Amino acid sequence: MTRNPQAAVELPLNQILAGDSIEVMNSLPEASIDLIFADPPYNLQLKGDLHRPDNSKVDAVDDHWDQFSSFAAYDSFTRDWLAAARRILKPHGAIWVIGSYHNVFRMGAELQNQGYWILNDVVWRKSNPMPNFRGKRLTNAHETLIWASKSEESKYTFNYEALKALNEGVQMRSDWVIPICTGHERLKDDNGDKAHPTQKPEALLHRVILGTTNPGDVVLDPFFGTGTTGAVAKMLGRDFIGIEREESYRQAAEKRLSRVRKFDKEALETSASKRSEPRVPFGQLVERGMLRPGEVLVSPRGHTAKVRADGTLISGEAKGSIHQVGAALEHAPSCNGWTYWHYKREGKTVSIDVLRQQIRAEMS
Repeated sequence: MTRNPQAAVELPLNQILAGDSIEVMNSLPEASIDLIFADPPYNLQLKGDLHRPDNSKVDAVDDHWDQFSSFAAYDSFTRDWLAAARRILKPHGAIWVIGSYHNVFRMGAELQNQGYWILNDVVWRKSNPMPNFRGKRLTNAHETLIWASKSEESKYTFNYEALKALNEGVQMRSDWVIPICTGHERLKDDNGDKAHPTQKPEALLHRVILGTTNPGDVVLDPFFGTGTTGAVAKMLGRDFIGIEREESYRQAAEKRLSRVRKFDKEALETSASKRSEPRVPFGQLVERGMLRPGEVLVSPRGHTAKVRADGTLISGEAKGSIHQVGAALEHAPSCNGWTYWHYKREGKTVSIDVLRQQIRAEMS
């Protein structure tokens, strides 16, 4: 199920749609998509064949779909597909676009021109990049992703705790070291050649989809290629819509998707964001007698404050919430009072957040 039942009736879920991405997006219901992942043509402007030092030819991206007559033509294409994408995004939807230095700056400017709100840019650093065979430039070892919400007001999805858990308990950074698609993951055609020259690794899409959607959300990829977005979305319990005009890519994607199995329900559960947990006012701890008016709280740095009957604290001239008083004592712009303040019981110092979690456990 999607979070928009009315749109779900009309959406061609878990299908690959043949045709031009702009035309197909314009045919879909307005405000019906949760997330778009777009890997558009990069407009690499390759001139002539590229050879290795041993004179063997490099299998570079020289397909017709990556060729534009001018920057103006590419900008017009970018403007049109981003406008079509924005129309079908839900009010709180978001988009990821990926590109290289050839096109990502042009896309970034157009995103802002159209009212998208850029949240992050992510550097995908390739651990095994293709060398620069001519030796005239730096080895191009990264691509850039831009994550943007539909507007500045959008309440976009961000599964912070899930990405933190994926990164061994450390906050996920905006530089991702992931190898390019090789080995068993690289799809081949009947001749043993690459089925698609720019197939993205599933690890990249795993982070994107896990971090910025929820199970049951609809993920659309307007440049579906051989279906990495759809494969990962299916595994993670999301619905997908792919758009692809090249028949050979659609066939490869259909074959690939037929082999993908959705994770079971238990495996799809991820670490919940603390922001999604029920709000517990500090005053509730006082009301319930878990802390008493006049009781002294202490901080890790030795500051003290007294609990007042209305759920505020006082420490010298500083008065206010647990957050305000903590910030005042630390001369800091902000402070998380729940982790800053501690109380004493039976000779032990305990975080007041333990009391908050007790109340939350009762509410669940």
